[in-house]
Amino acid sequence: MTDWVFGAWLMLGGSTLLLFIGIPVALTFIAINIVGAWLYMGGEAGLAQLARSSVSSVTAFSLTPIPLFVLMGEVLFHTGLALQVIEGIERLIRRLPGRLAVVAVVAGTVFSAISGSTIATTAMLGSLLLPVMLAKGYHPTLATGPIMAIGAVDMLIPPSALTVLLGSLSGISISKLLVGGVLPGALLSVAFVLWIVLRVRITPALAPAAEEQPAYSGWEKWKPFFAYVLPTLSIFGVVVGALAAGWATPTECAALGAFATLLLAAAYRVLTLKALVKALKGTANISGMILFIILGATTFAQILSFSGASNGLVQLITGQGWSTAAIVAGMMAMLIFLGIFVDQVSMMMITLPIFMPIVQRLGIDPVWFGIMFLICMQLGLLLPPHGLLLMTMRGVAPPAVTMAHIFRAVVPYLAMSLLLLAAVFFWPAIATWLPGIIG
Repeated sequence: MTDWVFGAWLMLGGSTLLLFIGIPVALTFIAINIVGAWLYMGGEAGLAQLARSSVSSVTAFSLTPIPLFVLMGEVLFHTGLALQVIEGIERLIRRLPGRLAVVAVVAGTVFSAISGSTIATTAMLGSLLLPVMLAKGYHPTLATGPIMAIGAVDMLIPPSALTVLLGSLSGISISKLLVGGVLPGALLSVAFVLWIVLRVRITPALAPAAEEQPAYSGWEKWKPFFAYVLPTLSIFGVVVGALAAGWATPTECAALGAFATLLLAAAYRVLTLKALVKALKGTANISGMILFIILGATTFAQILSFSGASNGLVQLITGQGWSTAAIVAGMMAMLIFLGIFVDQVSMMMITLPIFMPIVQRLGIDPVWFGIMFLICMQLGLLLPPHGLLLMTMRGVAPPAVTMAHIFRAVVPYLAMSLLLLAAVFFWPAIATWLPGIIG
């Protein structure tokens, strides 16, 4: 066995094995890094370099948008502005089959435009809308499916902490990744709404025939939209507009978005000290977890390169005579397979050290590849049995909703996400058109 093959088995196989047996992600990669640094970077000198690399990896300025994007969503949830946004959307959507399921998708899309956390979006919509939908007679699969599916779309629509993380670890332009997710995310949201309406028309028993709704007309109907929904969406306009126009870097846009969210909450007089402390605590918890994982990611890639495994695997794959399209399709298939077993950050850490050299060597458009990578990670959030959003839904759903309901509920949304992945694969412009505007 050549040295690089042993290195590949040790680093990639060892980390995958530890993840499969339930060791936390951060501890898994730190343990593998210590062993790898000792073997391939010169014993004690390698461990010293490991410590230096770990510190420098989490102090990188490019990671600053992560806590700022997370803060935007936390402030929205803890100040109660989210409730006002839901009410504003609900008043406008009337006499539509599966009305509340459609409201969940539209509200989730709005939250995706100002929240950097997929879990927070799913947990909030699940705790607020799910009990109401079940009480009105919605079937559990129709009630839970849209909430989980639109939570996953949060990853595609900026601001997204995981998109920033992907850009940072892969070297792909963070600005172009953030902007590139807008169109695919919007397409998925529209597809979800159309599916809900069609599904309820085919099987009316899934939703109540007529929902009791207060009769709003004129200004009373539109007041919450102009008072809460539009100002909230304007934050998305500030962030994405500044990115697309090239006026600001991702970090500056994140700062603008966080400041605008705090300013909006203060203008509505809901930014209390208690709400602010809760938002800051939530931001620290989520950001700390992500940054602690990054601590192991950078050195993992370095040690993989030192061992010769990265170069050996790249030469092995590119030397098979396969077409570029076949190699990209194979990488996407591997990501979907990994999504069944491991979380999104682990997927990035295991695959990027191998995938990105292949992308560079074959001259693949990195933004196109990055958007497909994001779609695969979004699929992983919904894949049974360990999808993160499936577990989140199980945590907020009442006992009457079983795991069987939750698993069945996500099937059509998984199918739509796979169709989007295929569409982006065959028509790259879906992912690259908006980023191309940046230049």
